Amino acid sequence: MPDIQAAIKTQLSRQVIHWTKAAQRLADLDDLASPAAWHSLERYIGLSIRRHLTKVVAQLVREGELLQAALAAAVSPVDLLKVRRQLLNFRNRYTRVEMTLAFFADAINTRTNPKISGYLNACDILAYRSMAMLLDPLGKPTPSALSYFEKGMGAAVLRANLRLWDGTGVNPVAAIKITHHNLLPTALIHEAGHQVAAVVGWNEELAAKLATGLTGAPVGLPEEWASWASEIGADAFAFVHTGYAAVAALHDVVAADDAVVFTHTPGDPHPISYIRVLLGVEMCRQFYGAGPWDDLAQAWVTLYSLQKAPSDTRALLEASIAFLPSIVRITLREPMRAFDGRPLAALINPDRVKPEALLAMEQQMGAALYTSMHWVWTEALRLLALTGFRIATTQNQKVDTYAQLEEWLLRLGGALQAA
Repeated sequence: MPDIQAAIKTQLSRQVIHWTKAAQRLADLDDLASPAAWHSLERYIGLSIRRHLTKVVAQLVREGELLQAALAAAVSPVDLLKVRRQLLNFRNRYTRVEMTLAFFADAINTRTNPKISGYLNACDILAYRSMAMLLDPLGKPTPSALSYFEKGMGAAVLRANLRLWDGTGVNPVAAIKITHHNLLPTALIHEAGHQVAAVVGWNEELAAKLATGLTGAPVGLPEEWASWASEIGADAFAFVHTGYAAVAALHDVVAADDAVVFTHTPGDPHPISYIRVLLGVEMCRQFYGAGPWDDLAQAWVTLYSLQKAPSDTRALLEASIAFLPSIVRITLREPMRAFDGRPLAALINPDRVKPEALLAMEQQMGAALYTSMHWVWTEALRLLALTGFRIATTQNQKVDTYAQLEEWLLRLGGALQAA
């Protein structure tokens, strides 16, 4: 009769060797991404990611060593059952660590091409600058940003200081997904806004103010808008940094078929696309007066007639329109504890990116604005706002604004030398 205990130990031994060897192979981080991709990262970003991943893998390897020791010491059926449970836990831990490494490997490997690397480096800089403009005056540390390309329509952020899949540490950077179709990265600033809101605790405060500040609103409407606070705040953050460019870019992403534009999903933090675009227009109107956003709004409400919306959704949207000025006031002009008793618009003045200010900057600096490393570096966020405004408002352009945008972004990201 076979020795069942010996047979079980043999099978466990093979599995332990398999999984502990697999864990040890994860330790070579150069196997995750190409040397060129690692080299493309700013040194401090690369070091922080390597430090985090090295710590995660080292802990997994130590757990593997403990598993091997437990197997070697097992002398009874009870011991072997304990080793089996420990092995299954180790497999699950390996899978979670592998997910963490795979995420960063995929993100970093999008930088293997020098041109793409330069563009993403520029996005890292823009995201960091946008966050620092708000966090520095508040005495809060600004996390590094790691931008990466991925398919899809919308951008996304894996926030810094969130616990990652491995469960042993927190994300060392704000990892921001950029979509391939969107060369104009105003969505990047929206995602940076999510990171900032988490650092200062703005989402909860904005939600509370929306829930109580819409005086005279129909029952249920303030609570609905409060549930959208995180996306409203991120849209406002993109607006104060890039003005109308952010509104036009948002419009172009959400301008889908009627069913999508009028979709209302309870629990979804994104406002209904129809009213979200009009909220952006109201931001422009309150700070800039009349302008091209009025044409955008007219085209929007004509193409997406409220008569096409489901009846319940239509009632919510119709009621919301009258409260857009109040929502903008609360979001941008209301003092917040998160901002040390100041409103967002006082910390980052939207007037810096009003069309007149942007066009005056362009006229004053001329071509050097796009080619001089001094201006590209110091005015990067306003350049983003300006080129976004040009793209949104100019047809049959004598100057290819997209080419101009790409050129100064590559200069900012270090892929082009100054002229």
